[in-house]
Amino acid sequence: MEFKTIYLAQTKKIAGLLAEEILADKSKRKNSLALALSGDLGSGKTTFTQGFLRGLGIKNKITSPTFVIAKNYKLKTWNLKLKTQNYKHAWHFDCYRIRKPAELFSLGFKEILADPRNIVLIEWPEVIKKVLPKNSIWINFKHGEKENKRTINFRNGRLRNFYANLSSH
Repeated sequence: MEFKTIYLAQTKKIAGLLAEEILADKSKRKNSLALALSGDLGSGKTTFTQGFLRGLGIKNKITSPTFVIAKNYKLKTWNLKLKTQNYKHAWHFDCYRIRKPAELFSLGFKEILADPRNIVLIEWPEVIKKVLPKNSIWINFKHGEKENKRTINFRNGRLRNFYANLSSH
């Protein structure tokens, strides 16, 4: 499913709605929920992540972990609004400077991906594609014809409810 945005706030809104949809999903998972955020520099990956993490209730300043590689955000254990407690941590990885997946293993990446209580957002996932869960949600970002225009393409059929809810906003 493809969406076009004109403003940064629209990209953040889409991401926040996706976060709410994921929190409301009570299905059991065998591993983390991984979001693979693919696209060129400046195409909206970090903006999307900011909106997504805000949707999870994160209040801290959210910046890309380009130089530190990973940031961990502890989630509230009980979300009163959505009546859920499926997830404990949101991880944000930026793999722009990574050459091979093994470089992430010293950060506990395999363990993070294996834990079903984690949501993992990964910028520049192509370099580590072979170690990502098969059920990862791939989201592709493209520049539009004007400066702030973006195209966001979701490649995962399990998001049908999200697509329907987003279409109504």
